[in-house]
Amino acid sequence: MKWAGKLVLILAMCLGLQAFIFSEERLTLTLEESIRLALAQNPFYLASQEKVEGANSLLLEAASRFFPTLNLQGLHTLDEKLFILEFPSMIPGQPPQRIKIDFTKDYQFSFAFTLPLFTGGRLVSGYKQAKYNYLATEESLKQSRDETVFNVKKAFYGYLLAKKFVEVSEEAVVLADKHFQNVNNLYEVGMASKFDLLRSEVQVANLRPQLIRAKNGLNVAELGLKTLLGLDLSQPIEVKGEMSYQLFEANAEQSISQAIQNRPELNQLKFQRQMADELLKIARASNLPSFAISGAYNYWSDFFNFKKNNWQNYYSVNLVLTVPIFNGFATSAQVAQSKAMIKELDFTQKGLSEMIKFEVRQAVLNLEQAKESLLSQEKNVEQAQEAVRIAELNYSEGLATSLDVSSVQVALTQAKTNYSQALFDYVMSIAQLEKAMGKGWEKNE
Repeated sequence: MKWAGKLVLILAMCLGLQAFIFSEERLTLTLEESIRLALAQNPFYLASQEKVEGANSLLLEAASRFFPTLNLQGLHTLDEKLFILEFPSMIPGQPPQRIKIDFTKDYQFSFAFTLPLFTGGRLVSGYKQAKYNYLATEESLKQSRDETVFNVKKAFYGYLLAKKFVEVSEEAVVLADKHFQNVNNLYEVGMASKFDLLRSEVQVANLRPQLIRAKNGLNVAELGLKTLLGLDLSQPIEVKGEMSYQLFEANAEQSISQAIQNRPELNQLKFQRQMADELLKIARASNLPSFAISGAYNYWSDFFNFKKNNWQNYYSVNLVLTVPIFNGFATSAQVAQSKAMIKELDFTQKGLSEMIKFEVRQAVLNLEQAKESLLSQEKNVEQAQEAVRIAELNYSEGLATSLDVSSVQVALTQAKTNYSQALFDYVMSIAQLEKAMGKGWEKNE
């Protein structure tokens, strides 16, 4: 029995360990996988998708106005006052006769329909307006998609940059500690001063807070990436990717042409302008007459009993003509409002076009600047590494001071930091230019 109990305990521990390992399974994230997760789980992008569904429902509602409306109504009269009709007496000298007549029935059922025949174009314009609204909402979804993809790239590369900063800080601590050990060995044999030993020790201590800040920045970048992707903040992740230099040539005029053609903001304004045109037509149609055909089929009875033959029925079919005469100048006000909206959209479209041109030109200039800075920093890192090697060798031979070694080590750390930052600026300049051009992720792939 004791062995059975131990076996059960070991089995339970194994299962618990397996569950723990499964719960701590890391999620591997590449840039493509990160974008896929963001487009599937980011709440703000999902909210944009629901807006498209709402616009589609409005389009269906506008189309439903072309169909007849059918209504079934039941009525039960709780109380009524009978009509009293007075008839003169057929016998001279007798008072007139009064007769109570019930013109209503206690139970009535009616089936009515209405079909519009002519509305002055209001139904057609209303449908077109809903259609343009749906197309504008789709462009808004594209804009949200482009912004989500750009934000994912920024967060993903930001995480890689923070990770690189940690590596640079760790390398700086290792170099400083290695130099401290070298100075300490020379000090023990009388070949280095106490001052050099203290300076090298202080250098190591000064670099550790930088490493702590770099690690904290990496943790913050990881939380930001998880939040953007809609992941649980406790979910372990492993980011796989690297920032690398890839030649990207950009022509300002061609980029502007693509931006004017592809930017969803401009397409959205175009559809909003068409919506305003249809709204103007609806306002002007308010002065036109409208025709409709309606009908009703009725059953009524004084007793709610289907077994008896006491139900009567009748029907009516009507042609309804409505001619607007005076509505308090509401139509002219609506027309003026629609014209003002059209002018507003025209000015907005013109201003947005200029802003997009500026944005594209700025992105092209930033890309060129980031490219030149990256190439210069790459050469600077090579020179700084060589300077550290020479300084450490000279110090071992007594040809350099501890301060010289510390200075070139700091310069190397700064050079690697600048190179990583320049590489991040370069890849983000490409992402910014692609966003400014309205280049979606599918097109980019």
